[in-house]
Order: sequence, then structure tokens, then C-alpha cells
Amino acid sequence: MTTTPWEELVTSALLGTDRRPPALPTGDGAAGPDAGGPAAAPVDPPLALLDAAARHTVRRRAGLLPASAAPLPPPAPHDGRTPLPGAAARRLAQLLADRPSAGGGRRGSAPDLTELLPQWLAAANAHGYRAPAPALPALLDAARARTDLRPQALAFAGPRALWLAGLNPEWRFALRGAPGGAALPAPDDVPGVRALWEEGLFAERVALLGAVRAHDPAAALDLLASTWADERAEDRLMFLDSLRAGLSDADEAFLERALTDRSRNVRSTAAELLSALPGSAFAGRMAGRAASCVGLDHTGDRATLTVEAPHECDAAMQRDGVVPQPPSGRGERSWWLGQLVEAAPLTLWPDRLGGRTPEEIVALPVADDWRDELHAAWCRAAVRQRDAAWARALLGAPSAPPATGPGAASSAALLATLPDGERAAWVAAFVAAHGLSEAFQLLGVCTVPWSGELGRTVVDALDIAREAGSYPWSFSGVMGLAERCLDPAEADRLEVLTAASDEPEDAAPGAGGYWSEAFQRLVATLRLRAAMHAELAPPRA
Repeated sequence: MTTTPWEELVTSALLGTDRRPPALPTGDGAAGPDAGGPAAAPVDPPLALLDAAARHTVRRRAGLLPASAAPLPPPAPHDGRTPLPGAAARRLAQLLADRPSAGGGRRGSAPDLTELLPQWLAAANAHGYRAPAPALPALLDAARARTDLRPQALAFAGPRALWLAGLNPEWRFALRGAPGGAALPAPDDVPGVRALWEEGLFAERVALLGAVRAHDPAAALDLLASTWADERAEDRLMFLDSLRAGLSDADEAFLERALTDRSRNVRSTAAELLSALPGSAFAGRMAGRAASCVGLDHTGDRATLTVEAPHECDAAMQRDGVVPQPPSGRGERSWWLGQLVEAAPLTLWPDRLGGRTPEEIVALPVADDWRDELHAAWCRAAVRQRDAAWARALLGAPSAPPATGPGAASSAALLATLPDGERAAWVAAFVAAHGLSEAFQLLGVCTVPWSGELGRTVVDALDIAREAGSYPWSFSGVMGLAERCLDPAEADRLEVLTAASDEPEDAAPGAGGYWSEAFQRLVATLRLRAAMHAELAPPRA
């Protein structure tokens, strides 16, 4: 095997000219003693190597032939949506250019633009605007970095972003079937649907299943059933989870078959979905088991709920999705009981317990310290079955001590089943009675912008905390929510809170300055949000 002159030069450079003197090419203009001229000057090997490499590089470049031109990419598709107004386009560029702060230090009084981008995108999509072409690369970069932005960012970016994504491997995520991602065939395009279902990427198939299900639920089930046996367990789980949207009695037969799946997670998800169908045979089986565990005792002065938890988790229970092995630190019988009660239809209990209403049932005493376990299972059932009446009963009065309620996480989940106005009113009353220390999760489920009553209650509670000299950073989470969720019209009313106040003697050092900065940032953010919405508003005819 022979080596080229260039490879020989590279070898000399790597090993060193002392160990491998360069084999210099002849005819490079170096005069030697046989040339009839004066004796040549001594050659410095490193310099000679570099000179030879330079000459060889010029030769190689001069000998290159032009490559064949690559085919041009297809033209970008047309996007017929309304162009974004100029002021809104400039605001978008500002939001995309901002970067999240690196640490958890003092934020100052300037608004956090990165937290406003999701809200801006949602408003722009609601108006049906198309993204400016120069902003598409930055939008795709933002969506790649933040998965929470992807649905809104890709929907706003539109078909031209997909065209760009096909030209840049870093943006290929946009082609994988996420909302706003790869263009799907029409739900009634049977050959196109079948081809993508059999050949597409997993996320494309998930998106396709959702699109077909929204158009024709029966066709979606047929599509899923056609390849169900050959799917991987993790894919079956995701496909099954997509049936939550539009779940109906027509899905019962398929879900019953999924109860025998070889994957425990698939079986559990099928059982959960079936329990959300109160008329299903599964719900009837669970109702029978749960009814045998909970009853009324009339022997005392007051009716009391009695609980007899299951003594075993038999094969039939396991087939219906009951997990036999409890988590660490949890008793087996209480674990089995909770699964039975949460899967049983809530319509069982009024008939089972003497015609009582949910409020009356929840108020009954429970024997032998089973109350917390029973109520927690009812909370999960109310959330799963979207039962507002039971949610109200389990939440109780907002003025009741939080320790007697279902806990912050369960309360937030229960609140999500209530209408928007009722939810906001309940949380406002809770904050007015107990302050903000346990309200963060509850505020997070309220509709944006907050109602006037809720917004005023939150601001009053923040003002009370400031006047009391509380640590302002303890309320940074609530303050961040207020920046994103308060009605922007509240900015002028809050201006008075931006001034630095006198600190009580027992206040945290520097608390007054921190509070002033926080309220300045709140007011500035609300005004910025108001400007954003004004810039996005369509011009009046």
C-alpha cells in the first residue's frame, strides 16, 4: 500500500521531523549542489515541512473540480393566516430574545419575559395570526428548548416551520406528530390513514389516532385493534391513554379486552378508564366489591360508617386492575380497599347508605380510623368520574381548617371538576380565611385571568404579609402566579403598593426593599401584558 505525499507530510508532522524527516518533493525551487549554482543553505526541517504543506495545499485546491449542484429544496408552503401586526411582531422578537435567568438570585423589578411567551402565543393563536418568517428559526429553537411551549409555538409557526424543520436535524422534533407537527392525512382518507398508521413514527401515530377518534371514534378503535397485538407494551399504554378524550360506553368492549393485557400498566390504565364509565360491567363488579367493604352501623347513638377491608387480592380482582403489592410503608388491606372504592361508581353510595346526599355521607363518622383512607379514595373517584357534587362535599367549606380537609393536592384536583366561577370563589374564600401559605396549588387550577374577587383577595393577602414583615421570598411562587394570572386592569390599583414601606422591628432584614421590588415587577408585568393584548387585537373596521 502506497501513501500519498500529503499523508507522508502529515506523518512527519505527527511524529516530529527528528524522528521522521519529511520527504520533500523535488522541483520545489530549492537549488542543490548539482544545479550548477552556489551551495544551498542548510534546510530547517520544520520550516521545510510547513513550506511543503503550504505548496501541496495550493495544488490540491487548484485541482478541485466543481461539485454537481444539489437539488433545490421544495418551496415553502403557503400560510394563508392573517399577518401579525407590526407592533406584535416586534414584541415577539423581544420575547424570543430574552433568556431565563441562570440562578435564583434577586430578580429585580423588571418583568420576566420568558414567563410571558406562553401567554403571548396562546393569544396570537386565538386571533389566528401567522408567524413572521424571520421569527421561525427562533420559534423552533424556543420550542426545542422548552417542551411546554411546543404545542402553542408549533401551532403558531404553522406549515412553514415544518418545511424548515425538514432542512435542519435539530428541529426534527416538529415533524414527530406533536400538535402543530407533521401534517396528518384527513381522517376520512382511509389509504393515507392506514399508511401512516403502519409506517409512521410513534408520535405521528398517536396524533393520528387522536385525529381519527375526534372524527370517527369507531374507526379509531378499529385502527388501534388492527395492530394492538403487535405493539410494544409502552406503546400500547400510550395508545390506551389517548382514549381518555371522548371516552364513552362504546369503548367498553375494547377496554375489557385490555384488562387481560400482559402488561400490568396497561391493565391498570384500562381499569382506570373503565371506572370512569359508571354503567360498565367493570364498574358493576367494583361496586359489588366496594359495597361489601363499607356499610352503616345503627347500633350507636348516631349512624356510623363501618369498614371491612378485603382480606385477600384474588385473581378476579387482579384481572380487574387491582395491584396486589402495596407501596413501601402501606398496609395491604388498606391498599386494596382504596383501589376498590376509587374504582366504584359514586352513584353506589347514596343507595347503599340510606339515601343520603354526598354531603351527608362525607359528614358521617367512620369507625376504626378508616376515615382518611375512605375519604381519600372517594376524592380519587370524584376526580376520575368528574363528579362535581361529590367534589363539593369532599372539599367542604373553604373556611374549615385545612388540616380537616383532603389536603392541598387532592383539593386542587377536586376544584378542577367545578365550574370556573365556583372554583375561583372557593379559592378566594380559602385565601381570605387562611392566607396564602397553603394556597399555591389551589391558585394554580383557577382560570386565567383570575376573577376580580380572587385577584383582590390574593393582593390583599400579599399586602397583609408585607405589613407583617414576613419573608417576601416565601411568597415568590404566589407572586409569580399573580404576574401571569391577575387581570391586567388591576395594575393602576396596585401602584400604591410599589412604594417602600417601613419595616417592623421583627421584620426580615431588607424585607421592605424586596417587597417594593416584587410589587414593582408585578405592576410592570401587568402593564406589559395589557400592552401585549392591545398589540394583538385586530384593527377595528
